[in-house]
Amino acid sequence: MDKENIQEFIAKRVAQELHDGDVVNLGIGLPTLVANYVPHDKAVMFQSENGFVGLGPTPTEEQFDPYITNAGGKPVTIKKGGIFFDSATSFGIIRGGHVDLTVLGALQVDEKGNIANYMIPGKMVPGMGGAMDLISGAKKVIVAMEHTAKGSMKILKECSLPLTAANEVNLIVTEMAVIEVTDKGLILVEINPEFSIEQVQDLTEPELIVSEDLKPMEVE
Repeated sequence: MDKENIQEFIAKRVAQELHDGDVVNLGIGLPTLVANYVPHDKAVMFQSENGFVGLGPTPTEEQFDPYITNAGGKPVTIKKGGIFFDSATSFGIIRGGHVDLTVLGALQVDEKGNIANYMIPGKMVPGMGGAMDLISGAKKVIVAMEHTAKGSMKILKECSLPLTAANEVNLIVTEMAVIEVTDKGLILVEINPEFSIEQVQDLTEPELIVSEDLKPMEVE
């Protein structure tokens, strides 16, 4: 799969984790694609920390409005019934524990559920944005990312970059696998049929616990 197909595959799989009635926040980059693949039978409300709920899919040329963007500045749509508000209200929703699930990208994740997703060594640091608030405030945290970065492992025994949050990640979804973060370690619960368990393990630093009910990753 090329990069575009990989990101689409991951986003489609993450969309399966959404439940009817959920309030969901999507991080910038790959996670924003999740909004394009929500099953039609699920009423999910997307919240964007720059100040609205009711975020919809990527706009078509006819739907494009330069004044409606997500927190990453990318054009989006707003669904009927959506509402705009100020940053104080937006972060009140996040810090108040009203977000059921947040989906974020990451530079590194480790076996303890620690996440580092804002500082690239040698590059200017714009700040972590709302990630720290989202990770600590959301009821469930999903990391959606490519399994490796130019061949380097991103799922580690211990993060080497500055942490955004500690012990908060619940689930990791990559193009290779779905991995649960537990007190016992990382559990491989689903695997892309294009890869073997050995291939996934070779690109994952911690020892994976293979679920007795290991399933293939399936997306439509």
